[in-house]
Amino acid sequence: MRPIAIPAYIKKQFYLAESAEKTCSDIRSVYPLLQKGKPEVSVVIPAYNEEANILKTLSALANNRCNYNVEILVVNNNSKDCTESLVKEAGIRCILETVQGITAARNAGLNAANGKYILNADADTIYPMYWIEEMVKPLAENADIASVYGKFSFIPTAGTSRWIYFCYEYLADLMRWFNKIFKDEAVNVYGFNSGFKKEQALAVEGFNHPPGTNEDGWLALKLREKKFGKLYQVTTTKALVWTADRRIQMDGGLWFGSIKRIKRMLGMTIEGRTDL
Repeated sequence: MRPIAIPAYIKKQFYLAESAEKTCSDIRSVYPLLQKGKPEVSVVIPAYNEEANILKTLSALANNRCNYNVEILVVNNNSKDCTESLVKEAGIRCILETVQGITAARNAGLNAANGKYILNADADTIYPMYWIEEMVKPLAENADIASVYGKFSFIPTAGTSRWIYFCYEYLADLMRWFNKIFKDEAVNVYGFNSGFKKEQALAVEGFNHPPGTNEDGWLALKLREKKFGKLYQVTTTKALVWTADRRIQMDGGLWFGSIKRIKRMLGMTIEGRTDL
């Protein structure tokens, strides 16, 4: 069952009331509880001009509770704003990737990560308190799983009610079921909410993908085709992530965005997916 209302923890992180200085200080104080020793898990976040969002995401991740040693790694993809300085002020490792583009940024993060398990995150998404634990658990406990991916909900930012998005998300779930049964499950794997084993990803040349395809779903496809294991959807609400609806607004709003997604579902291939 999806939540109709936005959970209190997600609201707290998305609508941070503190100053950037106070938020950075808070992140520095809690992050060592997550990064307890040699990293077992690396949460990798590509970022381009995300100064308005990055601290919300880092705060949500740094406050995660899990049994693994975790590092958070931000890949600055030539940001022109204060993204990198904010990340460093928060005590989070930040590397620079000068080749512009999401594929280059994700590959840079993959290569620089120290963990055995890699979780993909985005700088405009809020992660629940047990997201890391619930996403890594299937990879750690089942050798037949090559890639995990999760579910997500929308935080309204342009007047659309949460109830409308609640209904839309069930329609989106139906579309993803359709993809899995009649198309290819890999098209359901998104870079802001997925994970895999680093060694296996390097063995298939990381996020490199043919022109016209998407880096996140294509990596999942390569891992499965190389017999590293199956794809696995994490369905618990403990791992349900929340993202702003800016991609839907870029599509012209919920109505036009829904039409585009339905059309894409009816004629979609893994190469055809472009957004949420």
